Amino acid sequence: MSTQPPGTPLELLLPQSANDAPAAVAGKVVIHTHGCKLNQADSSMLARQFRQAGYILVNDVRDADIFVLNTCTVTSTADSKARRSLRAASRANPAAVVVAAGCYPQRAAEDLHQMPTVSLVVGNEDKHRLASLAVAAHRARLGLDPDPAEDADSLLTEEEVTGNLPGRTRGMVKIQEGCDQVCAYCIVPRVRGRERSIPPAEIVRQVQQRLNDGCKEVTLTGTQLGTYGFDLPDSSLKGLIQRILDETEVPRLRVSSLQPQEIDQELLGLWLDYDRLCPHFHVPLQSGCDATLNAMRRRYDTSQFARTVQAIRQAIPDAGITADLIVGFPGESEQAFEESLAFVADMAFSDMHIFPYSTRPGTSAVYLEGHVTGPEKRERVGRALQVARHSFDLFRTRQLGSTRPVLWEGTGDPEQGDNLKGLTDNYIRVSTPLTDALDSQSDLPHTITQARLVELKGEVVVTIPATR
Repeated sequence: MSTQPPGTPLELLLPQSANDAPAAVAGKVVIHTHGCKLNQADSSMLARQFRQAGYILVNDVRDADIFVLNTCTVTSTADSKARRSLRAASRANPAAVVVAAGCYPQRAAEDLHQMPTVSLVVGNEDKHRLASLAVAAHRARLGLDPDPAEDADSLLTEEEVTGNLPGRTRGMVKIQEGCDQVCAYCIVPRVRGRERSIPPAEIVRQVQQRLNDGCKEVTLTGTQLGTYGFDLPDSSLKGLIQRILDETEVPRLRVSSLQPQEIDQELLGLWLDYDRLCPHFHVPLQSGCDATLNAMRRRYDTSQFARTVQAIRQAIPDAGITADLIVGFPGESEQAFEESLAFVADMAFSDMHIFPYSTRPGTSAVYLEGHVTGPEKRERVGRALQVARHSFDLFRTRQLGSTRPVLWEGTGDPEQGDNLKGLTDNYIRVSTPLTDALDSQSDLPHTITQARLVELKGEVVVTIPATR
C-alpha cells in the first residue's frame, strides 16, 4: 500500500547487457527519479539522450561522471528529499557533475543554485537540453573543449529519442504535458505549464519503440490525460487508445490517471472491446468532503465521484481502482475529515496515495484560513492509512482463487529464497517462490502468463503460475 506516488527503480533504466551500451563510451551517468510517472517518462527520455551522447548508465553514483536527479516539488517533503539526495550524491562522489532537474528547479531554481553541491540546475523548460548541458560540464571538468558531436544541436530531441532503454519489461509514453485546471493546492500548472497534446502519430511511434525495446506493457502518462487532444484536430483520448491498440501489438496498455468527470460509458467501452487494456483506474479523489473539494477548486463532488466508481465496477467488476487523498487541507475541520474518511471507506479503493497537505508558495491555498497543525495532519494520515489498508487487503482477498494475467518482471536467487515478482493487469503486486517445482518457469521474466492468486502476504499476493 502506498503513501506517495511510486518512483522509478533505477535498474529499469540500466543497461542489461554489453550490447545495450553505446559503441564509444564518453562517460557514466546515474539518473534518479522522484515523484510521478510523468517524471519517469522524462527520465527515460534523458537516458536515451545520454546514450546518444556516448554515456552509459550505471547504478552507483561513486562510479558516475554525472548524477542527475529528476525532482518532484508537489510537497515540501519532496523538496527536502531532493536536497538530501543531491547532498548525498555529492558526498559520495565530489568529482561528479551533480544536476538538479525537473519540477523543483522550475519552481524555485534559486534555492538549488545556492547549494554548493549542485553543479547544474535545469528546469522543465530546458530539460530537452539537459544532456548536452551536463556533457559540456563534464568535459569542462576534464579540461576538454566542447565536442561538436555532442552539442545541443546534434543531440536527439524529445520527439526523436523517447522511452526506456532496450530490455525493459514496462515502459512509459508521455501523451501530453501541462494542466489548465489550477486547483488551489497544486503547483503543477506553474512547473509544467499549459496543457498541450503530443500528436497521435508520434505517440504510436513511441509505443512501437517501447515494443522494439522489449517492453510488454506501456503506460500512457501525462498531467491531464482526460483532456488529451483538445488542441489537436479530430483527436481524443478514446481515439488515441483505439489507434494504439489497432496499429500496434502492444501486449498490455495502461492508462495512468483520469479525473472522475472524464470517465463515461463511451470511454469504459474500450475496456470491454480490448482485452489488452489493463483494468486499472487511478482516479484522484483528494477529499471525500464536498466543502473541502469546493475549497480545493476540484471539478467534481463526491456524488459524481461515487457514480464514476460505480460505473467502473459495473462495467469491469475486477478492476483495480486507486486514488489520492490530501489530509489537512486549510479549513478541513475534524468533522470534514471524518466525512472524508467515511467516503474513502465506502469507496473501498484497491490502493491509495495519502499525503498531508503541504503549503506551496505560488498556490492560492497558501492564503486560506484555518491551516491544520502538523501533529493534527500526522494523526489524520495515520487514521486514513488504517482505512486504506483495510480496503487494500479486502480487494486482494476477494481476488484469491481467481486466475489473472501476470507480467513477470524479475527473478532472484533460488538458494536465497528470492521470489519471482510480477504485476497483474488490475495492478496487484504478486510473487511466486522459485522452487524446484518451478524450474520450468525459469523463462518467465519479461513474459505474460496466467497465474492463480492463492495467498495475501503483507502487500504481495502469492501466486501459482500456470504451466506453460
